[in-house]
Amino acid sequence: MLLKPHEAESQLSIEMTPMIDMVFLLLIFFLVATSFHQEEREMQIALPVAQSAGPISLALRELVINVDGQGRIIVSGREISPEDLHGMVVDALAGNPDQKVTIRGDRSVAYEAVVRVLDICKTGGIQEPYLDTVLND
Repeated sequence: MLLKPHEAESQLSIEMTPMIDMVFLLLIFFLVATSFHQEEREMQIALPVAQSAGPISLALRELVINVDGQGRIIVSGREISPEDLHGMVVDALAGNPDQKVTIRGDRSVAYEAVVRVLDICKTGGIQEPYLDTVLND
């Protein structure tokens, strides 16, 4: 079969639709993965103000413990009891000896509730829990 020059050129084309579909799927995946990672830090906790607030530790498998305005202990978006928190801290420390713990206490909560969480961390084996605050501007 004899091909004419303009027919040979028209057969050479790259199909872009599958490539565009894959790019959009990857974009959606990364957007969803990022929003799940930030969920723990975006809880409605009014942090106290400090003059020298430090950066939030981004250590691998960091345990973030929130104490809301009513003194409830919240980890990974669910309320847990002090006994469950102690077991969680002990288990986390058994799996990772360098376990980092961040405690985020609401500024309106009684200090006793934050001290209770600090005590649970210390008895569980965490030597240096980090108290999260915001920088006073």
